[in-house]
Amino acid sequence: MPLWLKLTVCVLAAETLGGLGGLVTASSIEGWYAELRRPPGTPPNGVFGPVWALLYAAMAIAFALVWHRAEPGPAKRSAMMLFALQLALNLAWSPVFFGAQRIGLALAIILGLLVTLAVATQRFLKLNRPAGGLLLPYLLWVGYATYLNAGFLVLNR
Repeated sequence: MPLWLKLTVCVLAAETLGGLGGLVTASSIEGWYAELRRPPGTPPNGVFGPVWALLYAAMAIAFALVWHRAEPGPAKRSAMMLFALQLALNLAWSPVFFGAQRIGLALAIILGLLVTLAVATQRFLKLNRPAGGLLLPYLLWVGYATYLNAGFLVLNR
């Protein structure tokens, strides 16, 4: 499969999955979430959608680059499996935080996501430096989101 097709498939899949998380989020923004006390540095609600759209595109491109350019073998399989695990944790976070309104459980999920993503990023950097570089803004954002999640937990017990 040519690179352009892998890029297209990955970006469409990532943006679709990210959009599903956005549906869960949207239903809670006006009610439950609006009533929470916010930690310092919480951005306006309108920032999250565009940031996540860019991050999902970068994640998808990173995955497509590793899929297309990395040498087959255990290192590639391991990196791709870690990527899939972090994506599953990413997708689980919104329904738990916004849907179930379980801030503590969401914090446990995002901590797992942060660790898994850090290891996946390190593996991607070894396999394909540009792909790993594309995950760095996502890693920073998840670190920031972890701070926010912990802040919401502390302020809204």
